[in-house]
Amino acid sequence: MTQPLFLVGPRGCGKTTTGMTLAQATDYQFVDTDQWLQSHVQMTVAEMVEREGWDGFRARETTALEAVTAPSTVVATGGGIILTEYNRHYMRNNGIVFYLCAPVSVLVDRLEAAPEEGLRPTLTGKPLSEEVRDVLEQRDALYREAAHYIVDATKHPDQVVGEILAALSQAQLRQQGGVYT
Repeated sequence: MTQPLFLVGPRGCGKTTTGMTLAQATDYQFVDTDQWLQSHVQMTVAEMVEREGWDGFRARETTALEAVTAPSTVVATGGGIILTEYNRHYMRNNGIVFYLCAPVSVLVDRLEAAPEEGLRPTLTGKPLSEEVRDVLEQRDALYREAAHYIVDATKHPDQVVGEILAALSQAQLRQQGGVYT
């Protein structure tokens, strides 16, 4: 199986950490769409949003998604990549999408433990716990729509990777048996 593997979910769910571990386990390349984009335009996400607005950033995000999609690649996406319908369909049609799902309390704890000051502008201007709750309420259905698999991201990254590998193994067995889901 060499299809790209896309990791979607909110900030703090572990897309980058899990993605790097998954890439090692599968001998795939790893790319983070936000990191790729920032290195290519030489601006932080906050600077892009300040200069071009959210619409401009979202357009750049789609370009980044298309540019990094390749066989044998694990792609950690930005939390809002699923807001664009095109991106949701693009990922589903060009790879296997995993939603790293975690409750608000876990996401807030992780974000407070490793703040990315200046890299990510606030989405709502509210305190972190309120913002995470509001954003997750808005996006959860979109993550689920985009995903082929939903994985419990509250676990240790090695366990999350184990669940992803088990899902991939099951999918491969179904394909070999001629049963597609």
